[in-house]
Amino acid sequence: MIKKQHSIITGGSSGIGKATAKLLASLGNNITIISRDINKLEAAKQEIKSVCISPEQKVLALAADVSDRLSIESAIFTAIEQISPPDILITSAGIAHPDYFQNLSIDVFEQTMAVNYFGTLYCIKAVLPVMEKRKKGHIVMLSSGAGLMGIYGYSAYSSSKFAIRGLAESLRGELKLLGINLSLVYPPDTDTPQLEQENKTKPPETKAITATAKTWTAEAVGQEIIKGIKRNSFMITPGSEMSILAKIHSLAFPLINQYFDQTVAKVRKNL
Repeated sequence: MIKKQHSIITGGSSGIGKATAKLLASLGNNITIISRDINKLEAAKQEIKSVCISPEQKVLALAADVSDRLSIESAIFTAIEQISPPDILITSAGIAHPDYFQNLSIDVFEQTMAVNYFGTLYCIKAVLPVMEKRKKGHIVMLSSGAGLMGIYGYSAYSSSKFAIRGLAESLRGELKLLGINLSLVYPPDTDTPQLEQENKTKPPETKAITATAKTWTAEAVGQEIIKGIKRNSFMITPGSEMSILAKIHSLAFPLINQYFDQTVAKVRKNL
């Protein structure tokens, strides 16, 4: 049961984060959403409030930058003080800037790692002491299909999502001994403002590689996350493509690379 719990969601003002926050609110959760844009936060807060099932539910919107350790720690401590220690933490905040490696500045790599990886790490470090004290809690980390295999044009993003996967796989056993559950989500392409932004800089080869993949709605991915939390699943893989890839990616990697190379060659031939 998820009812009457406190969920903290970073990146909760849009996309998968907001969709999951609304689903949790519809199950009776108290909700804290955290992101940088105050206007988007307030709009999302009203959407979340509209699906609450009880007037006693609390919805808190806090502005913070997950890549700034002091900023995100302060927001999480405020959420704990104003509502309660979190039962669920979902680290959904993330950025992606696809492009050819030569076009990507070091700043892009550093910023992507700061938001995606360290932004996740800071949140876990902030909630872990209270979860450990209570001997319960559930941490949900968002990786990506690009965290299972490197994708052409996503050198900065894939690196950060691989790092999240490594952190999750390393932490799982440790947290289990503390009574804390951990889930790692591999969302497929999802119709979010982030994907819209990615498409502006995505190389044509990358567009060709990802063209055959189904694009999910944020709500559908959120539903899979809720199912995974209820089942205490370590890996949450929305859809058959992600489920198969998560199981056989290492074995299939040579064939996948061959497909990538063939697709890139076709696109390059027509440029």
